[in-house]
Amino acid sequence: MGVQGETPFVHKRGFPLAAGGPDLIELLRIKNLALIADAELEFGPGLNVLTGETGAGKTFILKALEFLTGERLSADMVRPGAERAQVEALFSSAGQDLILRRELAADTGRARLYINDQLVTQEAARELKPKLILHASQHGQQKLLAPSFQARLLDHFLAEQDLLRSRQDLARSVTDLTRELADLHQRLSHLEERREILEHQRQEIDKVAPRQGEEEELLAAQQGLRQVRKAREAALAALDMLSGEQGLSAGLGRLEREMAALAGAMPDFTPDLDMIREARHNLSDLAGRLRPKLPGPDGDPEAVEARLWALAQLKRKLKRGLPEILALSEEIEANLSFLDNAGLDFKRLERRRAELRSQLATVLESLGQARSQAADGLARRIEAELRELGFSEHVRVFYELKPVELFPAEDGLPALVEQTARMLFAPNPGQPPQPLDRIASGGELSRFLLALTSLRAENDETTLIFDEVDAGIGGVTLVRVGQRLRELAKDRQMLLITHWPQLAALAARHFLVRKEVTENQTETTCHSLEGQALRLELARMAGGGDQGRALAEELLKKQE
Repeated sequence: MGVQGETPFVHKRGFPLAAGGPDLIELLRIKNLALIADAELEFGPGLNVLTGETGAGKTFILKALEFLTGERLSADMVRPGAERAQVEALFSSAGQDLILRRELAADTGRARLYINDQLVTQEAARELKPKLILHASQHGQQKLLAPSFQARLLDHFLAEQDLLRSRQDLARSVTDLTRELADLHQRLSHLEERREILEHQRQEIDKVAPRQGEEEELLAAQQGLRQVRKAREAALAALDMLSGEQGLSAGLGRLEREMAALAGAMPDFTPDLDMIREARHNLSDLAGRLRPKLPGPDGDPEAVEARLWALAQLKRKLKRGLPEILALSEEIEANLSFLDNAGLDFKRLERRRAELRSQLATVLESLGQARSQAADGLARRIEAELRELGFSEHVRVFYELKPVELFPAEDGLPALVEQTARMLFAPNPGQPPQPLDRIASGGELSRFLLALTSLRAENDETTLIFDEVDAGIGGVTLVRVGQRLRELAKDRQMLLITHWPQLAALAARHFLVRKEVTENQTETTCHSLEGQALRLELARMAGGGDQGRALAEELLKKQE
């Protein structure tokens, strides 16, 4: 039963489930998504039907399932006023429970996916999806018209799936190698045009032969030599002041002689004489220490200046700093070495590509044969399904194989051609087979899609989802479609959106989707129907009134 409000997501079982049984969606809960505030649907095995007026939101419930299994929704799908939307489902697969929850943030539009409460990537859901659901919609009818989709359908039924994987891997490798060769050729052409410039730059760099950090070393040496020169000049000036003809030593000698005469006459000046003698001895000692230790040049200043000038000229010519020049030198060596050795690499890659193309040609030939063999068998199986769905016993389906160039001829290698398939349809005797998009009506496409989905589901136990796949049909054909849906639902779970009471009456569980307006707020709700509520919905679908009620009763009696 549909539940509205803030009830927690719980594990409910409405039926026993044997280990290893078919995959089931047991419970689906949608919160704050578009017009859905909080809807909970407890599905059962077999046929589950969703009905309601056009625009009520039936298809959007299935969109929620698609979102849960990896499809994208935009942030504006979050219900106004809510911080996030949330879709949560309990799956049972081979007797094991699997809970998927995906949230959509209103502010950023980012989605987070949890499997059994563990955060996982969206890719994990996409990988799970084929194992959980198979969705056939009205959009699928339009895809069915595309030859590329028809070709993929045939490939789905190939027994030799390894051929398809080999074809994909080899084609990807050929594409990658072709791109690599093109890039290599472009780089070679570009470098050949620049070879003369590169060699000239290498010659200029080699003439100077700069080293890493050399400029800093030379500048430091230059500064050191300048300091030594200043120290020597100061020492020479000091010696001149001490020992020159008019220097301090000579003056103190004269002063000492005069003070000695003075102290002889006046003993009180003897201490002053001693002080002058000590000062003269100290200055003489200083001059003696300065002479042998005059700083000389540590290195050749002219050589340092010449080397700095050479580096400056190189930087000016190449319009780069020294670190960039050293990096350029390595790049030039690498490019010139590449030019000298690339021919061998080019030939190696060409040989490898030729080998891969040869392998791919063999696989394509085998794949073409496999497709040719599978096409007739698949066509006969589709015909049988279509007859079960009300087509004439004369209906014919064909797969037309046509060569399509996968890779063009190049560099002496032949073109690689692939046999691809296109479906042709002859619904009536005497009609030539024609492409589906030229001849099939909407109702015929609906049954085609149902037939193909039935065949695709033969080898798995996923939940089948049909979104108004019964569009454009009625009468006896509708009865046949209903019989086929019921047969399919015997062995698997099925979700069906329909506007036909004849199909809705077949359901094991019936859900009514409708819009309700409360206090000027529109909300999509979903309720499980039983008893009188179910009779009223079937009567509405049948047109209402006494005639509708009578048809509803008749349909329900047939199911008893």
